[in-house]
Amino acid sequence: MTAAAAPGEILTDPIATARPASLWRDTFANILRQRNAVVGLSLLGFLLLTAIFADQLSRYDPDDVLSGKPDPVVTSYIYSGRTDKSQAPCIHLLGCPESRPEHLMGTDSNVRDEFSRVVHGARISLFVGFATVGFAILIGSLIGLVAGYAGGWADNILMRLMDVLLVFPALLLAIAIVVALGQSLVNAQLAIGVTAIPIYSRIMRASVLSVKEGDYVTASRALGESPFGLLFRRILPNSITPLIVAGTLGIGGAVLDVAALSFLGLGAQPPLSEWGSMIGHEYGRLFTAPHLIFFPGIALVMTVFGFNLLGDGLRDALDPRLNR
Repeated sequence: MTAAAAPGEILTDPIATARPASLWRDTFANILRQRNAVVGLSLLGFLLLTAIFADQLSRYDPDDVLSGKPDPVVTSYIYSGRTDKSQAPCIHLLGCPESRPEHLMGTDSNVRDEFSRVVHGARISLFVGFATVGFAILIGSLIGLVAGYAGGWADNILMRLMDVLLVFPALLLAIAIVVALGQSLVNAQLAIGVTAIPIYSRIMRASVLSVKEGDYVTASRALGESPFGLLFRRILPNSITPLIVAGTLGIGGAVLDVAALSFLGLGAQPPLSEWGSMIGHEYGRLFTAPHLIFFPGIALVMTVFGFNLLGDGLRDALDPRLNR
């Protein structure tokens, strides 16, 4: 015969004591199961830590023109009518003479530490990506939300306006906006954000059109829910998932587009340490000082690659048809 169960064991219900379900915890667990998302988060985490601790990682101010005893191994180069001086990377642990000042990525043509400028550029590029896409999502989601819910003439007018913006090539439209507003990093962000608004508005409209026909929306409407409550308590929370995925993918594109405008001299202005501006200033020295192009270029590649991998992982984790 089996021993009688203790009173405490009889009263214990495994279902009642089970860990309660959590949407946020389950979603995060699904994201961590995606290899792309994990790699993307690792890259972006490294960049974020670099941006936060840029002052501690770099020995020099990114805008400081180094002075003092001249380096005996400095290359002189005639470029655009002026003599530029730069130093190749010097790392003492890798055999660089102790008599030379250490610069992990060398110095640029204005004798500024390249490592400090690349590290501090992470702050600018991450801020540019999040601010630009955040602005585009905010405006675009409101337009798509109203257009999808209202329908009729409001939908036609708003979507035709978005179609007009989509007619122009994004980069050319951004260049036109920056030329009209003036050359600055803020105007470059605004221009890239404006060109991205139609993308997010159409994504939100398509999502709203499918969500607003749901039974729970119909039931809320029958119970007397106001249009404002239907939009922001029922429809918006259930329509935002595709926008999150598209926004994550769009951050990398925004960083690249702003870098392109800075490369053309329309975005970040000297002496700001923005990667696109750094490449644009030194592109003529690709064969004489390739490190000045290579390091900010690699930083751009890592940033865009990290956001693209994270966006792919989010799509796979949040799509119920793929998440099995």
